[in-house]
Amino acid sequence: MRRLGRFFSTLFGMAVLGCSVLAGWALWTGGVFDGAVAKELRGSSVYIAPGVELDEAAAERIIGNRRLTVAFLEPGADLREACHSTSNAANGTVMVPLSREADEYDRYPCTHTTEDIGTGMVIESMIVRGIDQFRDEPLEALKVMAVNYDQLVKAEVVPDGARTISPSLPRYLIAAAAIGAVVAGAAVLYFGARKAGKLEARRRERLDAADDARTLLGASAAVLAQQIIDLDSRYARLRRGVKTGMATSEQRQFLNKYRKLVADYTELLPEITTADESRTADLAGKIEALIDRSRALARLDRRLQQRTGRSAR
Repeated sequence: MRRLGRFFSTLFGMAVLGCSVLAGWALWTGGVFDGAVAKELRGSSVYIAPGVELDEAAAERIIGNRRLTVAFLEPGADLREACHSTSNAANGTVMVPLSREADEYDRYPCTHTTEDIGTGMVIESMIVRGIDQFRDEPLEALKVMAVNYDQLVKAEVVPDGARTISPSLPRYLIAAAAIGAVVAGAAVLYFGARKAGKLEARRRERLDAADDARTLLGASAAVLAQQIIDLDSRYARLRRGVKTGMATSEQRQFLNKYRKLVADYTELLPEITTADESRTADLAGKIEALIDRSRALARLDRRLQQRTGRSAR
């Protein structure tokens, strides 16, 4: 013990101790102790349990780079444990564990974006709104959650911005780089920081050049999302009419067009978030076309409501 004390009192011993602590941190944050759900969601937005049938690639495209993570678990799974076990791996995201039950989804949504209880309850209640009607269509349920998430972002309840995924390998490299820094000295850090600063400056210039076009594109997408949300309650009521066999042909037409509108909007969202300046004009035209379809649906909804009112009289 005395020899160890003398060793760690030296500059080299303190450097070894510091690097050991850093290596332990890299192992822990890299997910070496994570369960299956946490390991998958550390580098992905969707976890699919064995036995659950779902196109993972399509699900990833729907979520895009939103701060949203979804775990499709087997029936009877411990959803609460799945939520709590991902607090580190899915940090900064809205986490939604789901499992299929007889008539609906069993869910335990939890948010890792805020520590405020009230804000968390709002997020957790809104993110799963409307998904039960797609119990047998998990991709459609994901699209509904994506629309709900965009609405939460628009309301500034969920922070705006894309999710940043840090793979585990660079964390191990951090520990190796720290040991090398003890030998190489401050010169490596200086030149590395200088190069990183230049790259960041160039990236910032490219982003600033495309900011105006992207701002307009984002505003149009927000308008479309609001229109879809406004039509959602009418869609839910008409769908109940279909289940009872009371829906008219026009009401069925409204339901089909609404589903197609939501699907097209969700499919377009990943392109919006990753579009460069050369694509913004084309995407703006597509969004305007979707807005026109949404307005046409709103007009159809008003006609249906007027006919319902006359029938009631």
